[in-house]
Amino acid sequence: MARGSTRPTSRDVAQAAGVSQAAVSLVLGDKWHGRVSEATAERVRQAARDLGYRPNLAARNLRLGRTRTVLLVVPALTTEFFAGVYTGAARVAAEHGFGVVLYPSPEGIGPARDPFASAQAALDGVIASSMAADALTAIRGEALPLVMLDSDPQGSMGAATVNLDIADGIRQAAEHLLSLGHRRFLHLAADVPSWTFDVRARELTARLSEVPGTSVRTARSPISIDGAVAAAEAGLSATGARPTAVICDDDQLAAGTYKAARRLGLRIPDDLSVTGVDDLALATAMDPELTTIHLNAELFGERGMRALLAVLEGRAPEEGDIPVQLMLRGSTAGPS
Repeated sequence: MARGSTRPTSRDVAQAAGVSQAAVSLVLGDKWHGRVSEATAERVRQAARDLGYRPNLAARNLRLGRTRTVLLVVPALTTEFFAGVYTGAARVAAEHGFGVVLYPSPEGIGPARDPFASAQAALDGVIASSMAADALTAIRGEALPLVMLDSDPQGSMGAATVNLDIADGIRQAAEHLLSLGHRRFLHLAADVPSWTFDVRARELTARLSEVPGTSVRTARSPISIDGAVAAAEAGLSATGARPTAVICDDDQLAAGTYKAARRLGLRIPDDLSVTGVDDLALATAMDPELTTIHLNAELFGERGMRALLAVLEGRAPEEGDIPVQLMLRGSTAGPS
């Protein structure tokens, strides 16, 4: 074939690799395992790269009755966390010839307008954060192959769930503060009806209740810095002994706590220790830098997409929660 004259075909790849067109289809469709050798598969892939071959997805989709498009439903994009989830999901999708449409649910939660005239006709599956689960009814996503992120495995509407081990993260933060000597806590809780935030509250209460002499009060806040300022200020000013440590459900809530502490004349970490969740870029922009639970957003998105591919192919998705890690920085110290 004269390079650049016409678009290379699977027949050209087969000829260059010295294999049949069926073998090319198996390899490039990632269905070759156990049917052709690793050496043959690599030869086909190399021939495709050398020729600049790209599968004709439109023709294949017509044959398969698929669009090879996945919808990722997330809360309104108020932080870079869900951008990371999208990046991870899109990377795995591209490796398998899929595209990902990002659909932020208006206001973060609640009903959402149908982004397609008929979602079921336009999509092969849906990946959805439990924080935006209400949007699924508007787009009829629950009728499609569905993977839920941050969702109760026992009560999920999805065919599979993918979770971060947020419970362990909260335990790590609580253990750290307890080891520093803190006994009076404020939990600045996200005022969002979602399983992931229920887990944070439950695990924190359970761990602190195991240590005699501890107390925890709760203040609820929308996930915004302004909302957190008011909630943290109220929580820290309530009657009774002031908390010496604040455990925040989110890094934005921690940022609001910093501002509330300054208004109250409290120094971090001298008078007040603060922890967050997410490990956003914001965490290291704050002064002092924030001790927070690192969540691997891109891996979260990758695992979500791999789980959906498994559901579509009738395989069992990978099991086990994604590990998280407490990042120790300057916002925590022993109580004064």
